[in-house]
Amino acid sequence: MTEATSCCTPARPHWTARLKVLQSPITVIVLIFAGVALLDPARLGETALFAANALLNTLPFIVFAVLLIAYLKAAGAEAMIANAFKGHETRMILLAAAFGGLAPFCSCEVIPFIAGLLALGAPLSAVMAFWLSSPLIDPPTLLITAAALGWPFAIAKAVSAVALGLFGGFAVKALMKHGAFAAPLRKASTSSCGCGPSPFDGRPAWAFWGDESRRTVFRSEFASNGWFLLKWLALAYALEAMLVTYVPAQLIASVVGGDGIVPIATAALVGMPAYLNSYVAPALLAGLMEQGMSAGAALAFLVAGAVSSIPAMAAVWSLVKPHVFGVYLGLGVFGAILSGILFQMMMPVS
Repeated sequence: MTEATSCCTPARPHWTARLKVLQSPITVIVLIFAGVALLDPARLGETALFAANALLNTLPFIVFAVLLIAYLKAAGAEAMIANAFKGHETRMILLAAAFGGLAPFCSCEVIPFIAGLLALGAPLSAVMAFWLSSPLIDPPTLLITAAALGWPFAIAKAVSAVALGLFGGFAVKALMKHGAFAAPLRKASTSSCGCGPSPFDGRPAWAFWGDESRRTVFRSEFASNGWFLLKWLALAYALEAMLVTYVPAQLIASVVGGDGIVPIATAALVGMPAYLNSYVAPALLAGLMEQGMSAGAALAFLVAGAVSSIPAMAAVWSLVKPHVFGVYLGLGVFGAILSGILFQMMMPVS
């Protein structure tokens, strides 16, 4: 779970802490509705009610998602993910792409986990498959995407995640056969930041409730991830309310609406710098699609944005040389555009 709350937060100076408060979702929500109350008080109740109803409709998905991710974390599912990187290279690519979306990692764990895999001799092809699929989907993201955009869209995103991982893994494998990526890693070593036991140790304990330490992990993960999802989704629906209320539908439709490759490619390229995180994006896209954004463009935005999110890029940049990082981004953008085109073709004509 690369975009979840970090479980190891270093000490911060006072000015950084103040800046963090200003950047918090709750502060932004307050500022949004304060702005509406000041500039357009007649629509304050309408926009607040829209955001509140959307959040309440998503609440069952949030609860189930938080329970699931807390269970995976307490059970030690990381060990199962690590086992995917053993055996034949083709098997590793297949499992890494499939299991990437199940990894219940906090943001600080992704880097040492991948560093450990590479140190144990996992091929770059399998690691690339994991890198590409992991930020695209996880259990909470799947449920929240379904709540905001419907199950066909959520399933399309999950399929895109696995397909992109497979495509990237086998593409890197083919390039390595021709001598590419002979020395892909940076020289600087990366160590764990103290988020807990090594994910390579032991086996998953699926019936974890008999272990007090694992019950403590479950409670902690449930509380931290529950608050994380709740505040970010509250911000997402506040932004969606602003979007639906104040952004002209004609503007959205003119840029990323209609058929063809251009709107899809545009959405993918815009999604890279504009993406917030996998919990905010679905609600925003729901608003954009109401305003005229095509389904293919929305999927391309989600895929490209997730691959280029700060936690995902940090996990790659910190470990490999710039040319490998460039391949990661290139594969992500190409896969996003291709996913959007295929999804658009499969959508029923209205």
